Amino acid sequence: MAITIYHNPACGTSRNTLEMLRQSGEHPQVIEYLRTPPSRERLLELIAAMGISPRELLREKGTPYAELGLDDPALLDEDLVDAMLAHPILINRPIVVTRRGAALCRPSEKVLALLDHPVASFTKEDGEVVTAGGTLT
Repeated sequence: MAITIYHNPACGTSRNTLEMLRQSGEHPQVIEYLRTPPSRERLLELIAAMGISPRELLREKGTPYAELGLDDPALLDEDLVDAMLAHPILINRPIVVTRRGAALCRPSEKVLALLDHPVASFTKEDGEVVTAGGTLT
């Protein structure tokens, strides 16, 4: 099974995750989801595969979250999915799918648990060093 990452190249967490995949010897399918958003069916599949709710996938920072009133607890999951489909920037990232499962990789080192042969250590863009066993610095 090919590895897929739903990626935003403007996001440091997403860039770190993609580089961890590559340094682990993987050649993921990279989907820039702002240019090629998932269909409703695919978004629902991803949410189910990650075992989270649509609300847990919503991104607040740098999005129209507040203007759209998405903090309203009365909104249904369907309403939140509609908002993410209308405004893909609301979909938190990066989402990685491997044969081991799917996860919202925040922090980026969460991707290591999805890999058969994760990189032993990785230095993030900000200088933080992480390992398959945890953060070093």
